[in-house]
Parts: sequence; C-alpha cells; structure tokens
Amino acid sequence: MTSSGSVTPKAKSPEVWRAERELLNRSRFELTRRAVAGVPEALRVAGTPLLARPEWIPDRPVLLDDVHLEWVEGAAPAPITGREASVRASLPMAGGGAAFERYADAVEVLARPRLYENRQCYRLLDVDHDPAGAPRLRFGRGSYFDVIDICEASAHEFAAAAAQAGPGGAVPAVATPFRAEIADPMDLVRRSVVPGISTLTIRHDAAAGTASFVLHWRDPAKVATGGGLYQVMPVGMFQPSADAPWNEANDFDLWRSIARELSEELLGSSEDYGSGTRAIDYDGWPFYAALREARRAGTARVFWLGLGIDALTFVCDLLTVVVLDAATFDGLFPALASTNDEGHRVVDAEDDTGRAVGVPFRADHVERLTEREHMQPAGAALLRLAWQHRETLLPCGSVRD
Repeated sequence: MTSSGSVTPKAKSPEVWRAERELLNRSRFELTRRAVAGVPEALRVAGTPLLARPEWIPDRPVLLDDVHLEWVEGAAPAPITGREASVRASLPMAGGGAAFERYADAVEVLARPRLYENRQCYRLLDVDHDPAGAPRLRFGRGSYFDVIDICEASAHEFAAAAAQAGPGGAVPAVATPFRAEIADPMDLVRRSVVPGISTLTIRHDAAAGTASFVLHWRDPAKVATGGGLYQVMPVGMFQPSADAPWNEANDFDLWRSIARELSEELLGSSEDYGSGTRAIDYDGWPFYAALREARRAGTARVFWLGLGIDALTFVCDLLTVVVLDAATFDGLFPALASTNDEGHRVVDAEDDTGRAVGVPFRADHVERLTEREHMQPAGAALLRLAWQHRETLLPCGSVRD
C-alpha cells in the first residue's frame, strides 16, 4: 500500500524503466511545457516554466550580501522522502523479483551518469524577509539523493504518463500518484527541498556598451538532472565542499559556493579542495582573494534575483547574477574551459581579436534562448529577469539592444 492508502503499482521491467528514463532525458524541454500548462502566470517567473510564489522574486535585484542565511539544527524530517512507497510507480524490478527501494538505486544500476555521489547538501526549510525587507533563508541538513529520489522520480513518472497520454494530451493526475502526493511543488515543508544555485555570469564592457554571458549545455551522459538542456554558468548544488563535519559551517555561504563553481566550471579546476582533511582557507585561496578584491573595487557585483521550482522536476534553484567588468573577467578567466564534468560551454561570438566572449547579452539572444531553444527553466528565468533589470545590473547604463 502507498501512504495514501492505494495499492502500490507493479514494478516495471528494467527495459521499460530504462526506455522511460531515456525518453525523459531527450524530451525534458517538451515535457516541461506540458507540465507547466495551466499554471497561472502569477506563479510563473517572467513567463517561463519556473514556478515561484510571488514573494520569492524581489521587485528589483538584491545585493547578495543582503541575503541572510540561517541554520536550523535538528530540523524535523520532511513527510515525503525518496523512500515513500508511492514512488514505486517509477521503480523497476531489481534482482530476486523485488523492486528497487529507491529511485537513486535504480539510476545507479541501470542508468548511472558520470557524476553521481550522494553528497551532503543544505536543505531549504523556509523563505521569508527580515524586518528591513531583506530575504532570509533557513536551512537544515539534506542529501543529494533527495533530488534524485524525489525530483527525478516525479519527472520520470510524468514522462511515462505523458507517453501514455500521447502527444499533446493532458496528463491526468491519477496517472501520476507520486506527483499528486507532493501536491504543491512550492511547499518547502512537505518534501525535502535541496536547492542548487544557478548563476548568470555576465562580462560587461561599459566602454563599448556591450555585454555577453557564458552558456552551458548539460550532457545527459554526465549529469543526473537537467540533461540535454542549455543552462547558464555556473550551476551547482548548494552543499559543503566535502562531507567532513568542519565543512558544514565553513561552506554555508552562497558566495563561497558560487566562487567554487566559477572556478570549477569556467576555469576547469578540480572539485577537490583538500577539505576532506581540513576546511578551505578561502582568504588564502588566490582565486577567491582576486574575486574579493574585485567586489571591493566595484568591478565585480553579485546579485540575488530570487528562487523558483522547475515545473517538471520540482528541482529548486536559487537565482543569482555575477557581473564582471570586461578587464576583471579577462583577468580572472584568461582561458575559459570548453568542457567540464557536466557538459560543454557554448560560444556564439568572438571579439575582434578572435577571443571567444560567449553569447551577446541582447534582446534577440534572450528571446531566442528563452522562447525557442531547449533552455533549463532556471536559466530562462535568470535571462528574462536579468534583461528586465539590466539598468540595475549593469553600471554606466544599459547595453545596446
């Protein structure tokens, strides 16, 4: 029986499950559009398939330093976890005639991507504002497989139901019992919500009146979520750098997490900071120190644009923007990595020296990427919001359309 009292569905064969998983990975864009159909515009970020409560998206960009994080020790476990019986609707048979007990276990055995490790993460518990109106986020302990067991399982369930419904057909709630049990994907209490941080990185040349941004294509052979979609860079789970206990407090900081991802994804540096044996000395890390000095000088600016939930996967993304003056960007990233552990960087343009500068931050490119290309919802929302607030994000006036 499931926790709602209905009969547990019969487990699928590994072949059927694997075919459904492959369908999910090659159809995430189309499935997301079906999943968001009928959702009121008031709950969608800038018309994209990213869902958000209105209070989650500020009226204007907020400096990242004004976002407050609070730690909740001993937070109560969420009622819905990856071990809920209803998730068996998306689980295949294992050995001995029994079904896998976790969706993450099925992925491990039948469809393991290159990056796959059940690391400790920060679990989002609550979002509100302090008396001055600044965003305040509360966190407790979670794990990466919460994302796989809940988010990927619910997306898999929807993909299988959509295939049964046929192209364009409505997906009935009865065909997706696990998603029905989750009910409201924006409820941060009912399930374990482990967010990632999606960061739009903009190179701004004020003298030329131009800006560009780096774009990423996520390889489904390398990643467990968001495969086959374009995404802004960098993106990473909000988590300690390693599971050793001294990292939990040392890495509990949005900017430190963003800095690590900038180094890993744009420079191609290692994710091993030696923090399995000692905490990271951020002040003694030359790359971090260079970023810190750029922020102090005003040539690097970091903003918070809110958070949202993917309509298909129910993955939560914290939305941030890093704006770097052209000289600062070029000094920090003299040679951008073309590939990394999650996919490859997309280059749309070069400057007059032949140096790759990424995708021009212009209205036509924002429209193309958010309307026609297979873009991850969080990335689409970030581009739309950043363009909407470009006068605030980019000093010395806007960029040319």
